Amino acid sequence: MAGPLTDFIKHHYRHFNAAALKAAADDYIRHLDRGGVMFMTIAGAMSTAEIGLSLSEMIRKGKVHAITCTGANLEEDIFNLVAHDHYVQVPNYRQLRPEDEKALLEKHMNRVTDTCIPEGEAMRRIESAVLRHWVERDRKNMSLFPHEFMYEIIRDGSIEQYYQIDPKDSWMVAAAEKNLPMFVPGWEDSTLGNMYAGHCISGDVKNVHTVRTGIEYMIALADWYTKTSSRSSIGFFQIGGGIAGDFPICVVPMLHQDLQRTGVPLWGYFCQISDSTTSYGSYSGAVPNEKITWGKLGVDTPKHIIESDASIVAPLMFAYILGW
Repeated sequence: MAGPLTDFIKHHYRHFNAAALKAAADDYIRHLDRGGVMFMTIAGAMSTAEIGLSLSEMIRKGKVHAITCTGANLEEDIFNLVAHDHYVQVPNYRQLRPEDEKALLEKHMNRVTDTCIPEGEAMRRIESAVLRHWVERDRKNMSLFPHEFMYEIIRDGSIEQYYQIDPKDSWMVAAAEKNLPMFVPGWEDSTLGNMYAGHCISGDVKNVHTVRTGIEYMIALADWYTKTSSRSSIGFFQIGGGIAGDFPICVVPMLHQDLQRTGVPLWGYFCQISDSTTSYGSYSGAVPNEKITWGKLGVDTPKHIIESDASIVAPLMFAYILGW
């Protein structure tokens, strides 16, 4: 039985971006009902926007089967998990003077729009937890992907004493419990990526390849896509743009054009939530049909674009898909 949010969307979301949201959600549900799986990409600062409040349940209920995200989203969900009570809201962020921003810096509060992440309680706490795993794997001449190191610190209980939110609201905890396939291109462009580089420079970590990154992620994604698409159609649900979206969607033309695996199916569903306007040369603002010319989507692939704020749209879509 549908819940009140689902009923509200069905009754009120009839036109324009509201209609686009409902149509995309309906096709998402149809894709899963036909036995398809869903691949999700997460850009922007969605973890700091606490997307875990709804995304975690999508993962637990089997509505998301793999994720690509930026390094920032990978770590910021865990930062929030252990330091939520130390975050500072800045509702007047549009009026801040440079001097106000400097005052935040001096308090070690790193601002993301209206939210300040506390360096000590969030970033340094997680650095301390993961450094032990980096060093341990390095000494054994073993390597893991960035998300696998995050799974380790969740599973070993080393940060559990610091939890400041209900772990059911952390999408990374849900992903770790499911051992969800994850791909994190450009991980080095993140706080922990910068910290890892520092530990390699200082000599704490001897082998820079202890943390596996970009090309190896694409190889792993190619293997996952080839195996999964042989039994299920794979949908592509994109929040934002950038590397989180462009990196994984390219796996299909790579398989077709570079490996000559022409029998591998195209993506079976596409939806993007973005406030980027259509413009010249912008991946984030490109209309879905442009992806046909790159061999990513087919003529008949269900295609949706919702031009709005993902922090508003994504939780509503997830609520509708979950029947809340």
